[in-house]
Amino acid sequence: MKNKVNEIQISYKEKIKVSDAPSVRSSEDAAQILYELWDKETIGLQESFKVLLLNNSNKVKGIYELSKGGISATIVDVRILFATVLKSLSVGIIIAHNHPSGKLKESHADLELTRKIKKAASYFDITVLDHLIITPNGEYYSFADEGLM
Repeated sequence: MKNKVNEIQISYKEKIKVSDAPSVRSSEDAAQILYELWDKETIGLQESFKVLLLNNSNKVKGIYELSKGGISATIVDVRILFATVLKSLSVGIIIAHNHPSGKLKESHADLELTRKIKKAASYFDITVLDHLIITPNGEYYSFADEGLM
């Protein structure tokens, strides 16, 4: 063989049946699911960005941690985000990050990132239902509840 190239393999493995997974009916449901699974050892130390992947019935397919950053920021690569969303064949997502400071207020960067992700999602017919900010004590801020989606 003259040309050698890498083979790309894409997989998504369900450990539990989606029919047994929790449903997301509100921002509170999503925040509770995310907070329960957030690493309590680091939620107050460094920012992380996660995506909650949903099927057509808003059942949780899974949660993916996209990035872990520093004390006050984390980098989100939108290409990796959508590679994950598309790989899992999700039709809806809820994006989330934590504020180690406990501050429940969106930043200008948070708003810009949300707009960028919503625009990209629209090309794939994926719905961005919410962007949540989670604090170390389990409180949350919902962009959707505040009319920012």
